[in-house]
Amino acid sequence: MSPNPLIRVNANGCSHPSRWSACLGLAMVVACMLCLTLISGCSHNMNRNPASAPLRDINAVLADHDKELMAISGVIGVYVGQLSDRKTPCLKVMLARKDSTLERRIPRVIEGHPVVTEVTGEIRPLK
Repeated sequence: MSPNPLIRVNANGCSHPSRWSACLGLAMVVACMLCLTLISGCSHNMNRNPASAPLRDINAVLADHDKELMAISGVIGVYVGQLSDRKTPCLKVMLARKDSTLERRIPRVIEGHPVVTEVTGEIRPLK
């Protein structure tokens, strides 16, 4: 049985000329969705959220960043603490006073570890 010479089939398998544009549109939508899926998969791997997987021990991170944090006026101390869940380690930055401008200068994450500020007030030695 030979194919009918009056029926042409385009590259997408559409056999009727009036449906070619619909088939072509569908093929373009599928191709775009495939490209977007591939692109989003690649960008997800390249732009990993640093908070999701710290690369270094939190104590080493604190040792490398304590001086820069302490250099910020209004910061009176830094230490390794825990988030409110009492399981997740974090860097705690102690502030002398409540100041939104000061708090904006403190990073929220350093090398994948969360940073939390707390107002402790001035700390003075006992007399």
